[in-house]
Amino acid sequence: MNLTVAIAGNPNCGKTSIFNRLTGTAHSVANYPGVTVEQKIGRTTFDGREITLVDLPGTYSLTAFSADELVARNYVIESRPRVVVDVVDAANLERNLYLTVQYMEMRVPLVIALNMIDVAERRGLTVDTALMSRLLGVPVVATIGNRGAGMHELMQAVVSVADQTGANGLRAVSYGHEVETEVDRLAAVIARENAITSRYPANWVAVKLIEGDPLVRRRVREIAEHPD
Repeated sequence: MNLTVAIAGNPNCGKTSIFNRLTGTAHSVANYPGVTVEQKIGRTTFDGREITLVDLPGTYSLTAFSADELVARNYVIESRPRVVVDVVDAANLERNLYLTVQYMEMRVPLVIALNMIDVAERRGLTVDTALMSRLLGVPVVATIGNRGAGMHELMQAVVSVADQTGANGLRAVSYGHEVETEVDRLAAVIARENAITSRYPANWVAVKLIEGDPLVRRRVREIAEHPD
């Protein structure tokens, strides 16, 4: 069975190096329909499985304020890749994990490639990948994309997650009691709308509506039976 895997991450996190290592020359470049954002698709095989990899635009967030953000978010929500590999710069965890949390909100099957671990170590930083994995509820694999280190282990984690059902151990994102109460109230209403929940996680839609995300508001009005 062919697996589709999205490679995501911040700009300059080494995401494209990992994509190139995994696909070699077996990739093509075009534009996403309707926008000038580049779409890069590659293919590889691992453990007898055919895998299609999509190198998403590098973004710091998924707020859809820019074309790159919108493409990255829409691809994951609408195309539903089997796994998202979130490439995280090990030397800049706080900045990079902001995007990670947004993918966790979307409840997608997730693997974290803790990339440029050599750079982090040269700066005197040590990351406990096992603890990080337990805290986030996703596999965390140390990689050095430009050297090809960790690629086998990364693909092992991808195939393992792809064979699981749903997001499994992925931790729920907490917003604190005051916000959580409002998210839960709105999510309970959204949960009654099958046209929404068959496409999107109810909690994610609730958060986006509370944020006032114009594209999510428009989509809810388009497909909900009782949009008000």
